[in-house]
Amino acid sequence: MDDKELVQLAIAARENAHVPYSHFAVGAALLTGDGTVYQGCNIENAAYTPSNCAERTAFFKAVFDGVRDFRAIAVVGGPEGKPISEWCAPCGVCRQVMREFCDPDSFRIILARSEDEMKPYLLRDLLPMGFGPEDLDKPAPAQAAQ
Repeated sequence: MDDKELVQLAIAARENAHVPYSHFAVGAALLTGDGTVYQGCNIENAAYTPSNCAERTAFFKAVFDGVRDFRAIAVVGGPEGKPISEWCAPCGVCRQVMREFCDPDSFRIILARSEDEMKPYLLRDLLPMGFGPEDLDKPAPAQAAQ
């Protein structure tokens, strides 16, 4: 699957967004190692904090299905009911979820304003010095200095 096809699936996923509060609809399409794509949209809640981003929706669907091998994610967004108008980068929480499951040196994040206008990044570019599972085996900084 090429980037253009992945972006098209993110655009389609955006149509399912539930955004009655922000009116900002986001879609994501997550490519796995075997070529399967998991789509996600943002889902808002009146209490705000239970809301979920499109990227995490896609990841959580895949993880629920037992998938742990991810290659890329395409993300699109903009005002509800209007064409995609701006670059929509994942929030910090979504970047951290990506870091949990993805190699920061190879996992690609494709931001798009259309299927022809894309900006690809590596996770490392958008989450420098990210904290991953392997960091839990290291001593705390104060312990390491002793």
